[in-house]
Amino acid sequence: MTRILGTVLAAGLLAIAAAPSEAMPIAPVKAPSGVEQVAGGCGQGWHRGPYGGCRRNYANPAAHACPRGYHVGPGGRCRGNGK
Repeated sequence: MTRILGTVLAAGLLAIAAAPSEAMPIAPVKAPSGVEQVAGGCGQGWHRGPYGGCRRNYANPAAHACPRGYHVGPGGRCRGNGK
């Protein structure tokens, strides 16, 4: 009886010890490639617009009535955002 209990205990410990071996597999090593990934395929400084076209990441300040951080309020005056 003691021998069977010892064998079962040894088998159980072996099963428990083998279980975490898959918890952290070895990560594959990726070689650096010559391809640079960019946002949406538009290139650096550009992004995809609502209809799939490429747009610049910044606005042209001359095309706006108010400086950055402001919006056109009542009477056509510039007001700070959040006011």
